Formats: sequence, C-alpha cells, structure tokens
Amino acid sequence: MLEIYQGPLPTFEIYQKLDMMARGDNLGANCIFVGVVRDEDGISGLSFDIYEPILKAWFEAWQIRIKDQGGLLYMAHSLGDVACNESSFMCAILSPKRKVALSFFDKFVEDFKHNAPIWKYDLKDNRRIYAKDRSNPLPHSGLLG
Repeated sequence: MLEIYQGPLPTFEIYQKLDMMARGDNLGANCIFVGVVRDEDGISGLSFDIYEPILKAWFEAWQIRIKDQGGLLYMAHSLGDVACNESSFMCAILSPKRKVALSFFDKFVEDFKHNAPIWKYDLKDNRRIYAKDRSNPLPHSGLLG
C-alpha cells in the first residue's frame, strides 16, 4: 500500500492502521521506519515533489519482492511542505516472523533514497531551494541518461 499525503504525515493514524493490519492478518513482525525533518542549516522545513507514475511502478516491484517472501509493504510520503520536527516519510514491512521484515528493511530504504522519483527542497528564508547536495540522480534520467 502506497499513500501520498499533502503536507506532514499523520504518524499516529498511520501507526494505528499498521497495528490493525498486523493484528488482523496475524503478522507477528511490524517493522516501521519514520523519517523526521531535522532542524539543521537554518531551514524551516523541507518541500517535496513526486512523480507518481514512476513511484507507483517502483513501489509495486518492491511489493512483489516482499510478498513473494510472505511479507506486506506499506509506504507513505509527503507532497509539498513539511516543517522541521514533522514526518515526511514512513514505511513498514509486516511479516509472519521478523526474519523476512528485517531482511528487506535496509535494502528497501536505501533503494528508496536512490531510486524513488521524489525531489527534496530546503525551505529557507521563505524560499524553496533544491537540495542538490543531499539528492541522488535517478538512473536513466536526463538527456543522456
């Protein structure tokens, strides 16, 4: 399940949904990662753009990989502005036993950072500035990609 929210994520609602999913499907492992916007370098927050068609295809490929091992994948991400100390990214891998969830967790988050079509901007002095130094180019993107 992939969800995109305008602005910061409602983490408590999402936690509750994931807890109910795990209980309802008799899944013993509910591994959750939450990304929180840090107050650093004088920013007031971050802003995000998303290209949904590629994100959905990328996410569906991960869902299949994890489902083939008996797990479920969930991800939520913010679109637009998210202030410091609010959440912009949340993912969970649920599985009958911890081994499946834990074996995929780091791989999924790292692949997300490098291949998900989500662009990050710093919010600073009422401006939106592309965070080039903290971004990764998408494979096969650009004129010569």
